[in-house]
Amino acid sequence: MTAALEVRDLRFRYADGAEALRGVSFSVAGGESVGLIGPNGAGKSTLLLHLNGILPESHDGLGAVRVEGVPLAPDNLPDVRRRVGLLFQDANDQLFCPTVFEDVAFGPRQLGLDDAEVSLRVAEALAQAGLTGLERRAPHHLSGGEKRRACLAGVLACRPSVLVLDEPTASLDPRGRRELKELLRRIPLTKLIATHDLELVVELCSRVIVLDAGRIVAEGATRELLCDEELMLRHGLERPHILRHAHPH
Repeated sequence: MTAALEVRDLRFRYADGAEALRGVSFSVAGGESVGLIGPNGAGKSTLLLHLNGILPESHDGLGAVRVEGVPLAPDNLPDVRRRVGLLFQDANDQLFCPTVFEDVAFGPRQLGLDDAEVSLRVAEALAQAGLTGLERRAPHHLSGGEKRRACLAGVLACRPSVLVLDEPTASLDPRGRRELKELLRRIPLTKLIATHDLELVVELCSRVIVLDAGRIVAEGATRELLCDEELMLRHGLERPHILRHAHPH
């Protein structure tokens, strides 16, 4: 069975010499939802940017990442980017068109689809994201939660098989968080979610990977791992309230 996402001994240092990833290896099965947690500066965002080839900037020595068995290599970049939908941490990095429709249509147009197919995909993705009727709205008039869902609609319109999300609930109010969680729960794709929102991890992810200082320091079943108070504290995390009175089993 081919893994949806496979990372083998991934290493990366920034131009200033800072080592961000030090031999990261893991895999995610098709349909699985996995949480990626760790303190600030652990390398989570850097890792996510490798999963559809945004990093490294020079594409020599790729091949540490495979998506559905396809190695991330210069020739395969367009194919891999079609398969991996990446939701950035800041919605404003992803919304830049005058209307919601144009923003959601941007990806499908990049895929070279005709107008009828683009319109169909936009309508479908907006319905999935609960934004039907907001096609003509200017993105900067949306609430924080709506902006995040509009970004997600733009990703879904490209019909990826793997969703990679960077802090999807950051800076959302409780209602925005709740709506986004519900939406993510309903999307049947493989998901890798980097987040500080450990309640989200408990609710959506069966497995969790802990990254610290560019290395994987633990991985396992979500409840078991997040109930390990000592492990959590050692890596700048804490057991989420939702598990305060829970037993690991």
